[in-house]
This record gives sequence, C-alpha cells and structure tokens, in this order.
Amino acid sequence: MKQYLYIAQGSLEPSKCKIGITNDLNRRLKEYNSTTGISAENSYSYLFAAEVSDMKALEQDIKNRFFYLRELEKREIYFYNLSLFDMYVDFIQSSEHFLKKVLFKDPKKPNIVKPKAVPSMKERGVTRKTLLDKAMRVKDDEFYTRMKDVEKELSMYPAKIWKDKVVFCNCDDAIGVKRDYTDSSAFALYFLKHFLRLKLKKLICTHYGGKVDLFNAGTKGYIFTKEGASEIIETPKGYNGGFEEELSLQILNKQTDIVCTNPPFSRAADYWKVLIASKKKFIIISNITNCITPSFIPYFANKKAWAGYTRVDWYLNPKRIPVRAAGHFFTNFPIKDRPAIKRLKFVPLNEIPDVYQQYDDSGTLLVDKSYIPNDYDRPFAVSTRQILNGVLECGYSIVLKAQYFPYIEGKKKFARVLIQKIKEN
Repeated sequence: MKQYLYIAQGSLEPSKCKIGITNDLNRRLKEYNSTTGISAENSYSYLFAAEVSDMKALEQDIKNRFFYLRELEKREIYFYNLSLFDMYVDFIQSSEHFLKKVLFKDPKKPNIVKPKAVPSMKERGVTRKTLLDKAMRVKDDEFYTRMKDVEKELSMYPAKIWKDKVVFCNCDDAIGVKRDYTDSSAFALYFLKHFLRLKLKKLICTHYGGKVDLFNAGTKGYIFTKEGASEIIETPKGYNGGFEEELSLQILNKQTDIVCTNPPFSRAADYWKVLIASKKKFIIISNITNCITPSFIPYFANKKAWAGYTRVDWYLNPKRIPVRAAGHFFTNFPIKDRPAIKRLKFVPLNEIPDVYQQYDDSGTLLVDKSYIPNDYDRPFAVSTRQILNGVLECGYSIVLKAQYFPYIEGKKKFARVLIQKIKEN
C-alpha cells in the first residue's frame, strides 16, 4: 500500500496549513471537506503531496523539526506563509523517506499572504507618480539575473559550505510580496527556497532605492533579514541600500560569511575593491573580461579570485525580455574538478596550429583557442578563454599585473594577460 505525506489548506484559512499522512489522498481530501467545522465555503485542497517510504517516520521528523510552528501541540495544523511553505517542502524532499512528488491535474497555487513586516507603499516611498516616473527613467540596458542561471551555478558547490553561514545579497536583491521573478531577486529567491536544505544560519538581502527600480520595491532602501522562521524588513532613515553605504559595510564586515549577488557591471571595480577587502567568501556575477581588465588582474594574479563554474550570457530587462550580456560567475571558493579545464589543450608548441599562435612585434608569443604550449618556459599572452577555463590552476601564473597589448606590424591588437609556467624548485 502506498504512503503519502501532504500539505493541505482551507480556502478561508490562508495563514494555516495541515501537514498529514494518508494511504489515500482522494479519501482524505473528501474527509476534510465534509468536516471543516467552519463553513461549507472553507474548501480544502492540496498545496503539495509526496509519495514516501515511511510516512509515520517522516511525519514525526516534521513534528520534531517544526514544533515551534504548530498551532497546537496535539494537532497537525502549522502556520503558513510562502517562505514557511518552501521550508516545509524543502525538508520533505530532502528526507531519506521521500520518493517522488505527486502531481495533480489542477493544483492549487499557494495563497499569497502579505507579511506584516513588508512596508506599505507609503513607507517604501512608492506612489502612482513614482511608478510612472520609473517607467520613463529605466534604460534598456538594465537587467537582472535569471533563476535558472543562479541555480545552475550554486548547485555546483557542496552543500556543506552553507551550513550555519550568514549569506549577504547586497546589490538590489529585493524580496517582494509575491516572491517571484516580477518582484524579487533570483539570488534572494534561491536562498529563501533552499534556506532549510542548505542549513543557513541567516539570509540578509538589501534593496537599493536608486533611480532604476527593477522590482517596484520603492525608492527607499531596506534590509530584509531571515533567521529561522523569523523574517524582518527594516527601512533605516537615510539608508538607500547601496553596497557602499555605511550600514551595508557593517553587515558585510561584521555579520557576513558568504556574499552572493550580481553587482552592477558599471560599478564592478568599486564593488570588487570593497568585496576583496572584506576577505569574505563570495560567489558573484561580473563581466567576463574582468580577468584581463586592469582593475581586476591583480586579484587573479594574487589568487584572491578566480572563475566560477558557469558563464551567464542572458539576462532579463525590466520588460522581462531576454538580453545578451557577457557575464561569468567568479568566486574564491575552491573549484574541484573544474569541467572547463578539459577544454584546455596542453600540447607542445610545434603542435599548435599556426592560426592559433603567432609572435607580436616584440617577440612575445600569442596563443589562442584554449591552446597552452606545455614545453614553453617564457611568458606568453593569452585571452580570457584560457583564464576562465582554469589555466591558473594548472601550474601557470600571471607574471604582469596589467593588461598586455600586442602590436602586430605596428597595429594594436586586443588586450591579453601574460602568463608563464611556474618553475619547479
């Protein structure tokens, strides 16, 4: 006989849900709807259900884990909001007893309950005129990260790096009432969704109240903090939510363990300076050419930062239209078994096709297309491709902490960096 664990909710009880077990989902729902005890209009439906291997054991695990969220100790009623719902589901799906999610023909979407801590439009400085003005100010090159790109990168890191850590998303990582891509940052949504599974200690997100308001979150900066089931939104007087704000820097330097966000490309140099100085762990998105750009080359040369796992070529603009921009994840977490290293081609110099190797006017070797001359001991120039693919993790280092511009027959070519094989002692 199959075993199920479910989350059900009554239409007139948006702040509560029932988490229970049964061998027959259809029968249990009929039982609920025939004995609601409130009114015939309070119809129940399933928000989530899963087939499990041991429903009683999992039910007890939930009672033990979320004892503080039960309305009464002897009843299966739990407090509900979107964040709590994600926590419940995440816990169930990460259990050893979870087998598979049950799909319904007409699933009910979770009711959206506005948290008391969310500021009103007046408190956020939003008016109808504000929204109209915003529409006139936003430029087409303003964009934000897609959830699937965040999930693709962050899923590559071991879950243990997040345990008991404070994550700070400090570049307009708004969290709205609906908590979807229309009013919330993808980074914020990711950590809200996986807060329990990752065993985070705390999540802190800031909204930047600047000229461009991607999430209609208002012109006032705010700080969102989630710790356990507690969620608080603060709007300090005079705070605009910028990463360089004194309060933001205090959070970064005194509370944060890991930074995850997509800082504005136009201010990347300022942002990296603050971030590297903090000595915090990070996983961020930035321009793909940073590793051969003057402001950033020293960070790569001194092993303060390196490429993450994935590149990000597509973003969404305020109209939710995909736009191209050359980005990549960067981090200071160890990258084990980097898949891209396989793209590097370590071969003797004479085996590199002529089209991918040449000498500039000064006699410096230029190498393209992920080729690396493994029998060449002098400095040679490479592009972003080799750096992003991990050549600095394969016995090579940057020898000039500045851009290198080769000249071919007197004509200046695109920027590169000089690397050299590390000499063995």
